[in-house]
Amino acid sequence: MFDEKGERYLDCINNVAHVGHCHPEVVKAALKQMEVLNTNSRFLHDNIVEYAKRLAATLPEQLSVCYFTNSGSEANDLALRLARQFRGHQDVITLDHAYHGHLSSLIEISPYKFRKGKDVKKEFVHVAPTPDIYRGKYRENHADPASAYADEVKKIIEEAQNRGRKIAAFIAESMQSCGGQIIPPAGYFQKVAEYVRGAGGVVIADEVQVGFGRVGKHFWSFQMHGKDFVPDIVTMGKPMGNGHPIACVVTTKEIAEAFSSSGMEYFNTYGGNPVSSAVGLAVLDVIENEDLQGNATRVGTYLTELLNRQKAKHTLIGDVRGVGLFVGIDLVKDRQKRTPATAEAQHVIYKMKENRVLLSADGPHRNVLKIKPPMCFTKEDAKFMVDQLDGVLTVLEEAIGAQTESVVPENTPCRTKMPKEAPSELLSDGTPDPKENPGQKRNRLCADKPSLLSKRLKT
Repeated sequence: MFDEKGERYLDCINNVAHVGHCHPEVVKAALKQMEVLNTNSRFLHDNIVEYAKRLAATLPEQLSVCYFTNSGSEANDLALRLARQFRGHQDVITLDHAYHGHLSSLIEISPYKFRKGKDVKKEFVHVAPTPDIYRGKYRENHADPASAYADEVKKIIEEAQNRGRKIAAFIAESMQSCGGQIIPPAGYFQKVAEYVRGAGGVVIADEVQVGFGRVGKHFWSFQMHGKDFVPDIVTMGKPMGNGHPIACVVTTKEIAEAFSSSGMEYFNTYGGNPVSSAVGLAVLDVIENEDLQGNATRVGTYLTELLNRQKAKHTLIGDVRGVGLFVGIDLVKDRQKRTPATAEAQHVIYKMKENRVLLSADGPHRNVLKIKPPMCFTKEDAKFMVDQLDGVLTVLEEAIGAQTESVVPENTPCRTKMPKEAPSELLSDGTPDPKENPGQKRNRLCADKPSLLSKRLKT
Protein backbone atom coordinates (compact mmCIF):
# COMPACT_ATOMS: atom_id res chain seq x y z
CA MET A 1 0.00 0.00 0.00
CA PHE A 2 1.10 3.59 -0.57
CA ASP A 3 0.23 6.74 1.36
CA GLU A 4 -0.35 10.22 -0.06
CA LYS A 5 3.42 10.85 -0.08
CA GLY A 6 4.13 7.71 -2.05
CA GLU A 7 5.61 5.91 0.97
CA ARG A 8 5.28 2.15 0.65
CA TYR A 9 3.73 -0.01 3.37
CA LEU A 10 3.66 -3.79 3.67
CA ASP A 11 0.08 -4.83 4.29
CA CYS A 12 -0.04 -7.87 6.57
CA ILE A 13 -3.68 -7.68 7.64
CA ASN A 14 -5.91 -6.81 4.68
CA ASN A 15 -7.72 -10.05 3.99
CA VAL A 16 -10.29 -8.09 1.95
CA ALA A 17 -7.76 -7.37 -0.81
CA HIS A 18 -7.56 -11.14 -1.16
CA VAL A 19 -5.60 -11.47 -4.41
CA GLY A 20 -3.70 -8.19 -4.01
CA HIS A 21 -4.67 -4.53 -3.95
CA CYS A 22 -6.17 -3.37 -7.26
CA HIS A 23 -5.35 -6.59 -9.08
CA PRO A 24 -5.46 -5.63 -12.79
CA GLU A 25 -7.51 -8.67 -13.82
CA VAL A 26 -10.18 -7.90 -11.22
CA VAL A 27 -10.22 -4.22 -12.13
CA LYS A 28 -10.48 -5.10 -15.82
CA ALA A 29 -13.40 -7.47 -15.23
CA ALA A 30 -15.31 -4.85 -13.23
CA LEU A 31 -14.67 -2.14 -15.84
CA LYS A 32 -15.64 -4.36 -18.76
CA GLN A 33 -18.97 -5.32 -17.19
CA MET A 34 -19.68 -1.76 -16.01
CA GLU A 35 -19.35 -0.60 -19.61
CA VAL A 36 -21.99 -3.12 -20.72
CA LEU A 37 -24.59 -3.45 -17.97
CA ASN A 38 -25.13 -3.25 -14.24
CA THR A 39 -28.66 -3.51 -12.96
CA ASN A 40 -31.11 -4.78 -10.39
CA SER A 41 -30.61 -8.48 -9.64
CA ARG A 42 -34.27 -9.12 -10.46
CA PHE A 43 -33.23 -9.02 -14.12
CA LEU A 44 -31.64 -12.31 -15.14
CA HIS A 45 -28.01 -12.31 -16.23
CA ASP A 46 -25.58 -15.07 -17.18
CA ASN A 47 -22.88 -13.88 -14.78
CA ILE A 48 -24.76 -14.81 -11.62
CA VAL A 49 -25.55 -18.28 -12.96
CA GLU A 50 -21.96 -18.88 -14.04
CA TYR A 51 -20.62 -17.64 -10.72
CA ALA A 52 -23.00 -19.82 -8.72
CA LYS A 53 -21.79 -22.85 -10.71
CA ARG A 54 -18.13 -21.98 -10.15
CA LEU A 55 -18.69 -21.38 -6.44
CA ALA A 56 -20.66 -24.58 -5.90
CA ALA A 57 -17.91 -26.56 -7.64
CA THR A 58 -15.50 -25.62 -4.83
CA LEU A 59 -17.85 -26.99 -2.14
CA PRO A 60 -19.10 -30.44 -1.13
CA GLU A 61 -21.86 -31.66 -3.45
CA GLN A 62 -24.74 -31.18 -1.00
CA LEU A 63 -23.98 -27.46 -0.65
CA SER A 64 -25.57 -26.39 -3.91
CA VAL A 65 -27.99 -23.48 -3.43
CA CYS A 66 -26.57 -19.94 -3.48
CA TYR A 67 -28.12 -16.74 -2.12
CA PHE A 68 -26.11 -13.65 -3.06
CA THR A 69 -25.83 -10.65 -0.76
CA ASN A 70 -23.66 -7.53 -0.47
CA SER A 71 -21.74 -8.22 2.74
CA GLY A 72 -20.78 -10.88 5.22
CA SER A 73 -23.18 -9.33 7.72
CA GLU A 74 -26.07 -9.74 5.28
CA ALA A 75 -24.97 -13.30 4.60
CA ASN A 76 -24.90 -14.26 8.28
CA ASP A 77 -28.26 -12.59 8.90
CA LEU A 78 -29.78 -14.60 6.06
CA ALA A 79 -28.14 -17.78 7.37
CA LEU A 80 -29.94 -17.27 10.68
CA ARG A 81 -33.25 -16.86 8.83
CA LEU A 82 -32.63 -20.08 6.90
CA ALA A 83 -31.75 -21.97 10.07
CA ARG A 84 -34.76 -20.75 12.00
CA GLN A 85 -37.19 -21.45 9.19
CA PHE A 86 -35.84 -24.98 8.67
CA ARG A 87 -37.56 -26.56 11.68
CA GLY A 88 -39.12 -23.57 13.36
CA HIS A 89 -36.54 -23.42 16.15
CA GLN A 90 -35.15 -20.09 17.42
CA ASP A 91 -32.16 -20.53 19.71
CA VAL A 92 -28.57 -20.00 18.57
CA ILE A 93 -25.33 -21.34 20.04
CA THR A 94 -22.33 -19.10 19.42
CA LEU A 95 -18.73 -19.10 20.63
CA ASP A 96 -17.34 -16.77 23.23
CA HIS A 97 -15.55 -13.73 21.74
CA ALA A 98 -17.17 -14.45 18.35
CA TYR A 99 -18.05 -11.73 15.84
CA HIS A 100 -20.47 -12.38 12.98
CA GLY A 101 -21.49 -8.93 11.77
CA HIS A 102 -22.83 -5.49 12.55
CA LEU A 103 -26.58 -6.01 12.08
CA SER A 104 -28.77 -6.09 15.19
CA SER A 105 -29.51 -9.79 14.66
CA LEU A 106 -25.77 -10.51 14.59
CA ILE A 107 -24.64 -8.29 17.44
CA GLU A 108 -27.05 -10.36 19.53
CA ILE A 109 -25.02 -13.49 18.76
CA SER A 110 -21.58 -11.83 18.81
CA PRO A 111 -20.11 -11.79 22.34
CA TYR A 112 -17.20 -9.81 20.86
CA LYS A 113 -19.70 -6.98 20.48
CA PHE A 114 -22.63 -7.41 22.83
CA ARG A 115 -20.52 -7.69 25.96
CA LYS A 116 -19.03 -4.29 25.19
CA GLY A 117 -22.46 -2.67 25.28
CA LYS A 118 -25.17 -2.33 27.88
CA ASP A 119 -27.42 -4.99 26.36
CA VAL A 120 -27.65 -8.25 28.26
CA LYS A 121 -27.45 -11.57 26.47
CA LYS A 122 -30.77 -12.52 24.94
CA GLU A 123 -32.53 -15.62 26.26
CA PHE A 124 -32.30 -17.37 22.86
CA VAL A 125 -28.51 -16.95 22.72
CA HIS A 126 -26.18 -19.53 24.27
CA VAL A 127 -22.43 -18.94 24.50
CA ALA A 128 -20.04 -21.89 24.32
CA PRO A 129 -16.37 -21.66 25.32
CA THR A 130 -13.95 -20.85 22.52
CA PRO A 131 -12.06 -24.05 21.59
CA ASP A 132 -8.74 -22.39 22.41
CA ILE A 133 -6.11 -24.89 23.51
CA TYR A 134 -3.57 -22.18 24.41
CA ARG A 135 -5.40 -20.05 26.96
CA GLY A 136 -8.88 -21.59 27.02
CA LYS A 137 -10.65 -23.83 29.53
CA TYR A 138 -9.07 -27.00 28.09
CA ARG A 139 -5.48 -26.62 26.94
CA GLU A 140 -2.89 -28.50 24.91
CA ASN A 141 -2.05 -30.79 27.84
CA HIS A 142 -5.64 -32.07 28.02
CA ALA A 143 -6.10 -35.67 26.89
CA ASP A 144 -8.92 -34.82 24.48
CA PRO A 145 -9.63 -31.08 24.21
CA ALA A 146 -11.86 -31.54 21.14
CA SER A 147 -14.30 -33.75 23.05
CA ALA A 148 -14.09 -31.57 26.15
CA TYR A 149 -15.02 -28.41 24.26
CA ALA A 150 -17.70 -30.24 22.26
CA ASP A 151 -19.19 -31.56 25.50
CA GLU A 152 -19.63 -27.95 26.61
CA VAL A 153 -21.90 -27.47 23.60
CA LYS A 154 -23.73 -30.69 24.48
CA LYS A 155 -24.36 -29.35 28.02
CA ILE A 156 -25.74 -26.11 26.60
CA ILE A 157 -28.14 -28.05 24.38
CA GLU A 158 -29.33 -30.23 27.26
CA GLU A 159 -29.85 -27.26 29.58
CA ALA A 160 -31.73 -25.36 26.88
CA GLN A 161 -33.97 -28.33 26.16
CA ASN A 162 -34.70 -28.74 29.86
CA ARG A 163 -36.08 -25.19 29.78
CA GLY A 164 -38.23 -26.00 26.77
CA ARG A 165 -36.04 -24.20 24.27
CA LYS A 166 -35.12 -25.53 20.82
CA ILE A 167 -31.80 -25.09 19.05
CA ALA A 168 -31.95 -23.62 15.54
CA ALA A 169 -28.24 -23.30 14.84
CA PHE A 170 -24.67 -23.47 15.98
CA ILE A 171 -22.63 -20.77 14.27
CA ALA A 172 -18.85 -20.46 14.29
CA GLU A 173 -15.97 -19.30 12.15
CA SER A 174 -14.05 -22.29 10.84
CA MET A 175 -11.03 -20.58 12.43
CA GLN A 176 -11.95 -17.88 14.92
CA SER A 177 -10.46 -14.55 13.89
CA CYS A 178 -11.67 -11.84 16.26
CA GLY A 179 -11.35 -14.35 19.09
CA GLY A 180 -7.57 -14.30 18.60
CA GLN A 181 -6.65 -16.44 15.58
CA ILE A 182 -7.93 -19.65 17.15
CA ILE A 183 -7.51 -23.02 15.42
CA PRO A 184 -10.05 -25.50 16.90
CA PRO A 185 -8.66 -28.94 17.81
CA ALA A 186 -9.20 -31.76 15.31
CA GLY A 187 -12.52 -33.50 15.74
CA TYR A 188 -14.26 -30.62 17.51
CA PHE A 189 -16.64 -29.65 14.72
CA GLN A 190 -17.64 -33.24 13.96
CA LYS A 191 -18.73 -33.81 17.55
CA VAL A 192 -20.51 -30.45 17.77
CA ALA A 193 -22.35 -31.14 14.52
CA GLU A 194 -23.54 -34.49 15.89
CA TYR A 195 -24.96 -32.86 19.03
CA VAL A 196 -26.52 -29.90 17.22
CA ARG A 197 -28.17 -31.96 14.49
CA GLY A 198 -29.41 -34.39 17.11
CA ALA A 199 -31.26 -31.45 18.66
CA GLY A 200 -32.81 -30.49 15.33
CA GLY A 201 -30.43 -27.63 14.62
CA VAL A 202 -28.06 -26.86 11.76
CA VAL A 203 -24.37 -25.96 11.63
CA ILE A 204 -23.37 -22.63 10.09
CA ALA A 205 -19.72 -22.24 9.06
CA ASP A 206 -18.76 -18.57 8.87
CA GLU A 207 -16.06 -18.34 6.20
CA VAL A 208 -16.36 -14.56 5.77
CA GLN A 209 -12.76 -13.99 6.88
CA VAL A 210 -11.09 -17.34 6.35
CA GLY A 211 -12.39 -18.73 3.07
CA PHE A 212 -11.19 -18.74 -0.55
CA GLY A 213 -7.94 -20.68 -0.11
CA ARG A 214 -6.46 -18.81 2.84
CA VAL A 215 -5.54 -22.06 4.62
CA GLY A 216 -3.64 -23.18 1.53
CA LYS A 217 -4.31 -26.91 1.31
CA HIS A 218 -8.06 -26.39 1.13
CA PHE A 219 -10.28 -23.83 -0.56
CA TRP A 220 -12.52 -23.55 2.50
CA SER A 221 -11.23 -23.54 6.05
CA PHE A 222 -13.88 -25.96 7.30
CA GLN A 223 -12.41 -28.57 4.93
CA MET A 224 -9.22 -28.81 6.97
CA HIS A 225 -11.27 -30.40 9.76
CA GLY A 226 -11.87 -33.50 7.64
CA LYS A 227 -14.11 -34.83 4.87
CA ASP A 228 -16.56 -36.12 7.46
CA PHE A 229 -17.45 -32.57 8.48
CA VAL A 230 -19.72 -30.68 6.10
CA PRO A 231 -21.66 -27.66 7.43
CA ASP A 232 -25.34 -27.24 6.60
CA ILE A 233 -24.84 -23.59 5.69
CA VAL A 234 -21.68 -21.71 4.66
CA THR A 235 -21.43 -17.93 4.64
CA MET A 236 -18.77 -15.97 2.77
CA GLY A 237 -17.86 -12.35 2.09
CA LYS A 238 -14.79 -10.08 2.46
CA PRO A 239 -12.24 -11.75 0.10
CA MET A 240 -14.95 -12.77 -2.35
CA GLY A 241 -14.79 -9.54 -4.34
CA ASN A 242 -11.26 -8.36 -3.49
CA GLY A 243 -12.77 -5.25 -1.92
CA HIS A 244 -15.89 -5.12 -4.06
CA PRO A 245 -19.09 -5.65 -2.00
CA ILE A 246 -20.24 -9.18 -2.71
CA ALA A 247 -21.10 -12.02 -0.35
CA CYS A 248 -23.03 -15.28 -0.40
CA VAL A 249 -24.85 -17.95 1.58
CA VAL A 250 -24.61 -21.52 0.29
CA THR A 251 -26.80 -24.27 1.69
CA THR A 252 -28.52 -27.55 0.91
CA LYS A 253 -31.63 -28.01 -1.24
CA GLU A 254 -33.53 -29.28 1.81
CA ILE A 255 -32.90 -26.12 3.81
CA ALA A 256 -33.53 -23.88 0.79
CA GLU A 257 -36.84 -25.57 0.05
CA ALA A 258 -37.96 -25.20 3.66
CA PHE A 259 -37.09 -21.51 3.44
CA SER A 260 -38.99 -20.94 0.20
CA SER A 261 -42.03 -22.82 1.52
CA SER A 262 -42.51 -20.09 4.11
CA GLY A 263 -43.94 -17.91 1.37
CA MET A 264 -41.51 -15.10 2.20
CA GLU A 265 -39.55 -14.52 -0.98
CA TYR A 266 -35.90 -13.61 -0.54
CA PHE A 267 -34.69 -10.81 -2.76
CA ASN A 268 -31.60 -8.61 -2.72
CA THR A 269 -31.48 -5.65 -5.11
CA TYR A 270 -27.73 -5.70 -5.69
CA GLY A 271 -26.73 -9.15 -4.46
CA GLY A 272 -25.05 -10.96 -7.36
CA ASN A 273 -25.53 -8.11 -9.82
CA PRO A 274 -23.67 -8.42 -13.16
CA VAL A 275 -20.63 -6.41 -12.04
CA SER A 276 -20.34 -8.14 -8.66
CA SER A 277 -20.56 -11.55 -10.32
CA ALA A 278 -17.94 -10.57 -12.91
CA VAL A 279 -15.63 -9.46 -10.11
CA GLY A 280 -16.23 -12.69 -8.21
CA LEU A 281 -15.42 -14.77 -11.29
CA ALA A 282 -12.21 -12.79 -11.83
CA VAL A 283 -11.12 -13.42 -8.23
CA LEU A 284 -11.63 -17.16 -8.68
CA ASP A 285 -9.60 -17.02 -11.90
CA VAL A 286 -6.71 -15.21 -10.21
CA ILE A 287 -6.65 -17.66 -7.28
CA GLU A 288 -6.37 -20.53 -9.74
CA ASN A 289 -4.09 -18.95 -12.37
CA GLU A 290 -1.58 -17.60 -9.84
CA ASP A 291 -1.70 -20.69 -7.60
CA LEU A 292 -2.50 -18.57 -4.59
CA GLN A 293 -3.53 -21.60 -2.56
CA GLY A 294 -0.10 -23.10 -3.15
CA ASN A 295 1.43 -19.75 -2.28
CA ALA A 296 -0.51 -19.65 0.98
CA THR A 297 0.88 -23.06 1.91
CA ARG A 298 4.48 -22.28 0.96
CA VAL A 299 4.68 -18.76 2.38
CA GLY A 300 2.56 -19.63 5.41
CA THR A 301 4.85 -22.51 6.33
CA TYR A 302 7.92 -20.31 5.87
CA LEU A 303 6.39 -17.49 7.91
CA THR A 304 5.48 -19.82 10.76
CA GLU A 305 9.03 -21.21 10.81
CA LEU A 306 10.48 -17.71 11.03
CA LEU A 307 8.08 -16.76 13.81
CA ASN A 308 8.87 -19.88 15.84
CA ARG A 309 12.53 -18.89 15.72
CA GLN A 310 11.51 -15.52 17.10
CA LYS A 311 9.50 -17.27 19.79
CA ALA A 312 12.68 -19.03 20.94
CA LYS A 313 14.41 -15.65 21.07
CA HIS A 314 11.76 -13.33 22.50
CA THR A 315 10.03 -14.05 25.80
CA LEU A 316 7.16 -11.75 24.82
CA ILE A 317 6.01 -14.33 22.29
CA GLY A 318 3.94 -16.94 24.11
CA ASP A 319 2.43 -18.77 21.17
CA VAL A 320 2.58 -18.85 17.39
CA ARG A 321 -0.39 -20.53 15.73
CA GLY A 322 -1.94 -20.63 12.31
CA VAL A 323 -2.58 -22.36 9.02
CA GLY A 324 -1.59 -20.98 5.63
CA LEU A 325 -1.79 -17.20 5.60
CA PHE A 326 -3.83 -17.05 8.80
CA VAL A 327 -1.37 -16.64 11.68
CA GLY A 328 -1.57 -15.31 15.22
CA ILE A 329 1.23 -14.26 17.57
CA ASP A 330 0.06 -14.37 21.19
CA LEU A 331 2.10 -11.86 23.19
CA VAL A 332 2.48 -12.51 26.92
CA LYS A 333 4.14 -10.90 29.91
CA ASP A 334 4.73 -14.25 31.58
CA ARG A 335 4.92 -17.50 29.62
CA GLN A 336 4.05 -19.68 32.59
CA LYS A 337 0.96 -17.68 33.54
CA ARG A 338 0.27 -16.70 29.91
CA THR A 339 -0.55 -13.19 31.05
CA PRO A 340 -1.75 -11.19 28.02
CA ALA A 341 0.67 -8.43 26.96
CA THR A 342 -1.99 -5.99 25.79
CA ALA A 343 -0.08 -2.73 26.09
CA GLU A 344 2.99 -4.32 24.55
CA ALA A 345 0.96 -5.56 21.56
CA GLN A 346 -0.37 -2.07 20.89
CA HIS A 347 3.13 -0.65 21.15
CA VAL A 348 4.43 -3.23 18.66
CA ILE A 349 1.68 -2.29 16.19
CA TYR A 350 2.57 1.41 16.35
CA LYS A 351 6.29 0.76 15.98
CA MET A 352 5.74 -1.64 13.09
CA LYS A 353 3.70 1.03 11.33
CA GLU A 354 6.61 3.43 11.74
CA ASN A 355 8.69 0.75 10.04
CA ARG A 356 6.14 0.66 7.21
CA VAL A 357 4.54 -2.63 8.21
CA LEU A 358 0.80 -2.78 8.89
CA LEU A 359 -0.31 -5.16 11.64
CA SER A 360 -3.24 -5.29 14.03
CA ALA A 361 -4.18 -7.02 17.27
CA ASP A 362 -7.21 -9.03 18.24
CA GLY A 363 -8.49 -11.52 20.77
CA PRO A 364 -10.39 -10.82 23.98
CA HIS A 365 -7.30 -9.16 25.45
CA ARG A 366 -6.19 -7.43 22.25
CA ASN A 367 -2.78 -9.05 22.65
CA VAL A 368 -2.70 -11.35 19.61
CA LEU A 369 -0.93 -9.92 16.57
CA LYS A 370 -3.00 -11.09 13.62
CA ILE A 371 -1.48 -11.77 10.21
CA LYS A 372 -3.98 -12.16 7.35
CA PRO A 373 -2.28 -10.56 4.34
CA PRO A 374 -3.36 -10.57 0.71
CA MET A 375 -2.73 -14.02 -0.77
CA CYS A 376 0.06 -12.73 -3.03
CA PHE A 377 2.23 -12.26 0.11
CA THR A 378 5.73 -13.52 -0.72
CA LYS A 379 8.55 -15.14 1.24
CA GLU A 380 10.44 -11.85 0.87
CA ASP A 381 7.50 -10.04 2.44
CA ALA A 382 7.41 -12.56 5.28
CA LYS A 383 11.15 -12.19 5.92
CA PHE A 384 10.91 -8.41 5.88
CA MET A 385 7.98 -8.40 8.30
CA VAL A 386 9.66 -10.80 10.73
CA ASP A 387 12.95 -8.87 10.60
CA GLN A 388 11.10 -5.67 11.52
CA LEU A 389 9.23 -7.47 14.30
CA ASP A 390 12.50 -8.85 15.64
CA GLY A 391 13.91 -5.34 15.82
CA VAL A 392 10.87 -3.89 17.54
CA LEU A 393 10.66 -6.72 20.09
CA THR A 394 14.39 -6.51 20.82
CA VAL A 395 14.17 -2.80 21.66
CA LEU A 396 10.96 -3.31 23.62
CA GLU A 397 12.31 -6.16 25.72
CA GLU A 398 15.51 -4.25 26.45
CA ALA A 399 13.45 -1.25 27.53
CA ILE A 400 11.35 -3.26 29.98
CA GLY A 401 14.20 -5.42 31.20
CA ALA A 402 13.16 -8.68 29.57
CA GLN A 403 15.64 -11.47 28.98
CA THR A 404 16.11 -11.80 25.22
CA GLU A 405 18.77 -14.52 25.11
CA SER A 406 17.75 -17.80 23.52
CA VAL A 407 17.81 -19.71 26.79
CA VAL A 408 14.24 -20.92 26.83
CA PRO A 409 13.31 -23.97 24.72
CA GLU A 410 10.35 -23.39 22.43
CA ASN A 411 7.84 -25.38 24.50
CA THR A 412 9.14 -24.44 27.96
CA PRO A 413 7.18 -21.80 29.88
CA CYS A 414 9.21 -18.73 30.78
CA ARG A 415 9.24 -17.66 34.41
CA THR A 416 10.52 -14.16 33.75
CA LYS A 417 8.07 -11.63 35.18
CA MET A 418 7.54 -8.43 33.26
CA PRO A 419 6.16 -5.00 34.12
CA LYS A 420 2.45 -4.34 33.55
CA GLU A 421 3.03 -1.90 30.74
CA ALA A 422 5.59 -1.13 28.10
CA PRO A 423 6.12 2.63 28.26
CA SER A 424 6.38 3.94 24.73
CA GLU A 425 8.57 6.86 25.78
CA LEU A 426 11.37 4.41 26.52
CA LEU A 427 11.44 3.46 22.88
CA SER A 428 11.96 6.79 21.21
CA ASP A 429 15.50 5.76 20.30
CA GLY A 430 16.87 2.64 18.75
CA THR A 431 14.09 2.03 16.24
CA PRO A 432 15.40 1.29 12.74
CA ASP A 433 14.98 4.13 10.26
CA PRO A 434 12.03 3.20 8.04
CA LYS A 435 13.77 4.88 5.11
CA GLU A 436 16.47 2.21 5.33
CA ASN A 437 13.96 -0.53 4.43
CA PRO A 438 15.04 -2.63 1.44
CA GLY A 439 13.53 -1.50 -1.82
CA GLN A 440 12.14 -4.91 -2.63
CA LYS A 441 8.87 -5.10 -4.43
CA ARG A 442 6.03 -5.53 -1.92
CA ASN A 443 3.39 -6.61 -4.38
CA ARG A 444 4.16 -8.40 -7.60
CA LEU A 445 1.38 -6.40 -9.26
CA CYS A 446 2.81 -2.96 -8.48
CA ALA A 447 6.12 -2.50 -10.22
CA ASP A 448 5.94 1.26 -10.51
CA LYS A 449 5.38 3.96 -7.92
CA PRO A 450 1.67 4.85 -7.98
CA SER A 451 0.17 8.29 -8.13
CA LEU A 452 -0.29 9.94 -4.75
CA LEU A 453 -3.45 9.09 -2.91
CA SER A 454 -5.91 11.83 -2.00
CA LYS A 455 -6.54 10.59 1.51
CA ARG A 456 -4.25 9.76 4.40
CA LEU A 457 -3.60 6.12 5.11
CA LYS A 458 -5.67 4.72 7.97
CA THR A 459 -5.13 1.51 9.95
